[in-house]
Amino acid sequence: MKEELAKRYEPAEFEQRIYQFWERGEYFTPVVDRDRPKFSMVIPPPNVTGRLHIGHALVNTLQDIVVRWKRMSGFNTLWLPGTDHAGIATQMVVDRELAKEGLSRFDLGREKFVEKIWEWKEQHADLIKDQLTRLGTSVDWTRERFTLDPLLSRAVRHVFVRLYEDGLIYRDIAIVNWCPFCRTAISDIEVEYRDRNSKLYEIEYPVEGTNQRLTVATTRPETMLGDTALAVHPDDQRYKDVIGRQVKVPIIGRVIPIVADRILVDPEFGTGVVKVTPAHDKNDYEAGLRHDLPQIQVIDETGRMTAAAGKAFEGLDRADARKAVVRQLSDEGFLKSTKEYANAVGVHGKCDTDIEPMISRQWFVKIEPLARPAIEAVRNGDVQIIPQSWEATYFNWMENIRDWTISRQLWWGHRIPAYYCDNGHTIVTEAEPASCPECGSAAITQDPDVLDTWFSSGLWPFSTMGWPEKTADYEIFYPTDVLITAFDILFFWVARMIMMGLRFTGKAPFSQVFIHGLVRDEHGDKMSKTKGNVIDPLTVIDDVGADALRFTLAINASGRDIPLGKSSIQGYSAFVNKIWNASRFALMHLDVELKDSGPIQRDDLGTVERWILSRLNDATSSVNKNLSIYRFDEAASTLYKFFWHEFCDWYLEMVKPVLLGRHGNDDDRKRTKRVLLEVLDRSLRLLHPFMPFVTEEIWQKLGGIEPSIMVAPYPITEEILEDLEAERLITAVQAMVTTVRNARAERGFTPKDRFKLYVTVTDEREATFFAKVSYLLNDLARLEATIINEAIPETAQHDVISGFPIGIEFPEKTITKEQLERTQREIEKSRKELAALDTNLANEQFVNNAPAAVVAQTRARQEELRARLEKLAKNQ
Repeated sequence: MKEELAKRYEPAEFEQRIYQFWERGEYFTPVVDRDRPKFSMVIPPPNVTGRLHIGHALVNTLQDIVVRWKRMSGFNTLWLPGTDHAGIATQMVVDRELAKEGLSRFDLGREKFVEKIWEWKEQHADLIKDQLTRLGTSVDWTRERFTLDPLLSRAVRHVFVRLYEDGLIYRDIAIVNWCPFCRTAISDIEVEYRDRNSKLYEIEYPVEGTNQRLTVATTRPETMLGDTALAVHPDDQRYKDVIGRQVKVPIIGRVIPIVADRILVDPEFGTGVVKVTPAHDKNDYEAGLRHDLPQIQVIDETGRMTAAAGKAFEGLDRADARKAVVRQLSDEGFLKSTKEYANAVGVHGKCDTDIEPMISRQWFVKIEPLARPAIEAVRNGDVQIIPQSWEATYFNWMENIRDWTISRQLWWGHRIPAYYCDNGHTIVTEAEPASCPECGSAAITQDPDVLDTWFSSGLWPFSTMGWPEKTADYEIFYPTDVLITAFDILFFWVARMIMMGLRFTGKAPFSQVFIHGLVRDEHGDKMSKTKGNVIDPLTVIDDVGADALRFTLAINASGRDIPLGKSSIQGYSAFVNKIWNASRFALMHLDVELKDSGPIQRDDLGTVERWILSRLNDATSSVNKNLSIYRFDEAASTLYKFFWHEFCDWYLEMVKPVLLGRHGNDDDRKRTKRVLLEVLDRSLRLLHPFMPFVTEEIWQKLGGIEPSIMVAPYPITEEILEDLEAERLITAVQAMVTTVRNARAERGFTPKDRFKLYVTVTDEREATFFAKVSYLLNDLARLEATIINEAIPETAQHDVISGFPIGIEFPEKTITKEQLERTQREIEKSRKELAALDTNLANEQFVNNAPAAVVAQTRARQEELRARLEKLAKNQ
């Protein structure tokens, strides 16, 4: 064999060395081969804005598990990486950097500011790659993309122009969600609604020509300065006499009409009177269009009051204006009451600024014609969302979708390919025009706005592969096979990719979407810096290595939110150590490399060897099945249980007497070593997608044919390895050993105390088996002797294990009250189970309708319990 493993597991000593080995070997890069079965996936591109968080670690771990599994399973595998320019987020980061120098982007101007962002991007471009490398992601770095790359930018322009020509992109004046801090419009789904403890102000509006006042409740009294009507429900008898009359707006004195509107007003809510401010509320805007009301803007793009708000308030921040308006309303006798009020306020999540509805000229995508095919694709199964429970959420959003505001008043991003000549003509074209095609004017300016980041992200699966050109990558690897992502971008990104893919390629961009949960702290709370409960993946990797972090995330990835604590990570760090130490022990006793080992002669194998190969085969089946349905938790759990409990706790202990020369001959040792090598090899290959670094480091010592474990074949189920008889017999041995160990502890004996185990076997083959493995029972249970088919002494502790009557003969020692109570509990437990079985077997419907195997199994268990009760009675 090759050199031994180091005594201690030190991941920092080899993780980066191994990653460089993979890159040099070009194992991440697929071949351009149209005949091989392919598997492709695109990375959800992280923003270029900095450090990866634990959510990134989760999604990239899950993707890497699938990619490594598929690659080892023989697929021509592409996992395409890249980053997103992240318009608002990146611009904000650079804005903050400039602020430290006492500057703003407006001091630099657009061209210089964009240059500054490109400089920042180049400085940080390698940071994301370095972090993904630390995690072990096997992406093809030779195909790395950036959403502002020239080829991707061309695809963006092409799509914009096509949608415009098809009448699905239009420019219009409408009310939008405006962020006063970022000074841009954002789409509906970018608005986060947060619960607030606000105040509800009741304001009285005098009805012209009467002494009557109408009371209106609002949480935003500063917007009343822009009111252009009050509205009541046409069927509300309380207000039938005032419809068509006028009221005077307090403070500002503007006279406005009272209109009837059955859409805007709910007569059962509040006073039944609603103020209408078309320039600062979406519902009011629609009502204003229905009633042809003026639109008076009293808050500007920076969140300050305009001249239309009146001289007393002009220039005030909207929050300060609210206080001033309330104060004056109170002074002038128009403020009826102020109440505490809980409500949800729309906020721009990127900067935590309250959204201001504002009328603005923007570009929109007419979304319903795009949404319809995307709904059908999920409904007919072309795209499968996993877990399926997310489909209802998808349908609900898509069936109620609104036109998408795609223009952003930013400087960083894809500039909208629309141009305006001095004569008022609009030109939408992929290439910048030299003159206006309608009038010939050369005085042309480009639209200053950029596109929503999600517009280019929606093209990611095909633009990254060279579309609109029919490149080899596009023809071989598109559409991709699966997208793995978090639920929080199901609408931002997933839905838009499906819409764009179907529209422009005629194919859904992927056939499956696996939605994983969010990583929370161990108590289920959201991680945040303010709470101090954030787990930094790079810090974890520094402490315990990438494999421990990856396995912890995988074994918790069921599709639901993941509670993650440091203790959990430490627990699975111990598992990696267990793999290392067990492999080191095995390597110390192996003297033949894989490439020289030859096939296993199954007919020569003993029961122990057949048992471990059968259990390994069962684990192989379970892992492959669960990976195919994205049950990462079940696949990881299977590997954990097999390697720790079956391989380490039992198999290695069973083969030690042979390996250490305490039992058997040279042929036994040769056979045992060959099976040990086989089981370790297959186990490492099964574990590799989950723990790539440690498995590669160990596997290289086995001397395999392939240059790397990541291109070695992934184990598959082999029917010939299944041996249920061997499993039954070894399970009986394990149960007997466990029973003896428990009895020893309960009776107060030490491991040095030895005693006899009697086993009664009626079948001749089983008797031969127990005679052959008596050395194992003696070794594992620390027995003086195992005696087969001799009368069990009356003084022995009697039991029935796996259908075999046994007796444990202890030296003379006082039986304690606790031991007697335990026996009584065992008797009661067995009686209760037996009573349930008796009831079932007395039920003709169960006996006649249940599967024959179930009935037979129930009867066998009934007999076993009866025998056990008889034996337990002797221990009282």
